[in-house]
Amino acid sequence: MEDSGLPLPDLADLGDLAPVPLDLSHDVLKSLLGAWALAACSAAETAAVEEHLGGCGGCADEARRLREAVGLLHQPESLDLDPSLRTRVLEGCLSRRPPRIPVPDWAAPYDAETARLDALLQDFGDAEWHAPVRLRWFEADTATSRRTTVAGVIAHLLSVDGLIATALGLADPLAEVAGAAEPGTLGPAGRTEAFWRASHFPPTRSVRGPWREQSHGLVRTVSFTGGHAGGLEVPYGDFALPLHDAMLDRAFECWVHAEDIAEAVDYPYQPPAPRHLNRMIDLAARLLPAVLAERRRAGLSEPGRRTPHLVPAGAPGRSLRLEIEGAAGGEWLIPLDSPAAVGSADLEVAHVALDGVEFCRLAAGHVSPEDAAVGQGGDRQAIRDVLYAAASLSRM
Repeated sequence: MEDSGLPLPDLADLGDLAPVPLDLSHDVLKSLLGAWALAACSAAETAAVEEHLGGCGGCADEARRLREAVGLLHQPESLDLDPSLRTRVLEGCLSRRPPRIPVPDWAAPYDAETARLDALLQDFGDAEWHAPVRLRWFEADTATSRRTTVAGVIAHLLSVDGLIATALGLADPLAEVAGAAEPGTLGPAGRTEAFWRASHFPPTRSVRGPWREQSHGLVRTVSFTGGHAGGLEVPYGDFALPLHDAMLDRAFECWVHAEDIAEAVDYPYQPPAPRHLNRMIDLAARLLPAVLAERRRAGLSEPGRRTPHLVPAGAPGRSLRLEIEGAAGGEWLIPLDSPAAVGSADLEVAHVALDGVEFCRLAAGHVSPEDAAVGQGGDRQAIRDVLYAAASLSRM
């Protein structure tokens, strides 16, 4: 028309351009509701269905239910953020601009686990904060437990993390607690009991703020030291750990108790990143020889028949090969006859294989030595001693 040079016709002369509405029966329109909900109807069918919905209550209700069902079909697999998203974002940022004050490598697991637990807590209501939690550990080869609440668990973490805070010169959360002993004289259980006794009411959501501020303060302080304070001793009452091991210990307990909390509120919770889990396993493996010696002194285990006396410090001795499977795995030779002995492949008398998470749950007292899924071979007494020593690492 334009190419001919003739004027365009008036739109009024073209008549009604709207599609002619379809005249469909109720049964046909009802059968189209599924296609309408999926946006699969033609324009004329859509117009007919929507006109019908304005006057038919039964079909309108059915259409609403179908639309809601379609919405569920299009939702992602999980409404939760990928647990590794924070790590990937930080790694991407730091690869472009390194931090002026980086977190020491040995403090990274604590930083990650406290951040993950804080993310779990952020949307809790009063019901979740007062949900019952049972803390579990092994004491004298016997499964022991203590009942508290989600808020009570965070108060426990706040109290025990205070051991590191006082070692670094930061404020002690028990400083104003009546009946608390001098810093360093009470162990984790004693500090927790003192904190719980001092509360006039059961701990509430208000404990989250002090715990979070303390965890941030610990990470910030060890970062400002440039990692040079890693050898500083942190007293745990009847024993002490170097600061870099104490931070790993606190990361491990933070993860274990985060799982306790998640179980109490019926929420999924993933294990730590493999590189962090490997460090936690390594700490437990390094502590096992001292625990074995302590168990011998307490009469809970006996020296090997071929080595009734402890071997000299630094000398090779009977060893158990601890094989940890999975992404966080590795192998450790555990000396059996002295905490200062050297593990020796030539003197290997037993071999134990466990999944990494299973080993950590054994060390946390959440799995008994008898129930742990263990592949084993060799000296049965040595295997039993090491498995029970691993369970003895647990505490409240």
